[in-house]
Amino acid sequence: MSKVAEQNYLAMTGDAGWSHSIAKPFSDTYCGVNLASIGTIMTLLPEPPARILDMGCGGGWTSIFFAKRGYDVVGQDIAKDMISLANQNKAEQRVGNGLSFVCSDYETSSFREEFDAVVFYDCLHHAEDERAALASAYRALKPGAILVTHEPGEGHSIAPGSLEAMRLYGVNERDMPPHLILRHARELGFRSGRVYPMQHDLMRFFYGESVPPLLSRKGRARAKRALRLAFRPSHRASALVVCTK
Repeated sequence: MSKVAEQNYLAMTGDAGWSHSIAKPFSDTYCGVNLASIGTIMTLLPEPPARILDMGCGGGWTSIFFAKRGYDVVGQDIAKDMISLANQNKAEQRVGNGLSFVCSDYETSSFREEFDAVVFYDCLHHAEDERAALASAYRALKPGAILVTHEPGEGHSIAPGSLEAMRLYGVNERDMPPHLILRHARELGFRSGRVYPMQHDLMRFFYGESVPPLLSRKGRARAKRALRLAFRPSHRASALVVCTK
């Protein structure tokens, strides 16, 4: 049922959903964090003109950012209207031949050892079978290439926004913590994996209300604790995960 919901999501959200999707990330409340996150991912990817598979790309904004950086990008999504929107977005952004979009199910992708990196940006948690999606990514990667996931951790499935999305649209909103991704990755054959903090956690500490106004002794201790948490993220929290084939 959730795959049908994913295919129908844009139609169900109507004109407002289309306008929001084509204007991303600038239409998002979390625009600043999303921009910081995509920049962080670019620092983890191999240098351009590496070939990137952007799985679950939706309206294509992440794919367009990668292409503008100089990557050779294939954006994939299960929804035909999302791919139509992505191609419209590509034309409006005047992105050249280094970017293409395909409509397919990322759990059954047919790519074989074609890519230097595969990226799941906030989309693996919508899967019916995340292991199948990760297996597709593994098959698509060249030996020595990398997988990058940017996914919510434990508690996402019961957050108010997630419950509302599942009620209204029937989509999956699952927990996708690092320990689950890493377990599947090891079993599928990935050689190594590393967990990185999410940008929203770093920005909350450094630029948000949690920054101590004065670094007293107590403030310094608090800052050290926060930094340890930020730079050694929990395997249950939202995080970036990078795995090497």
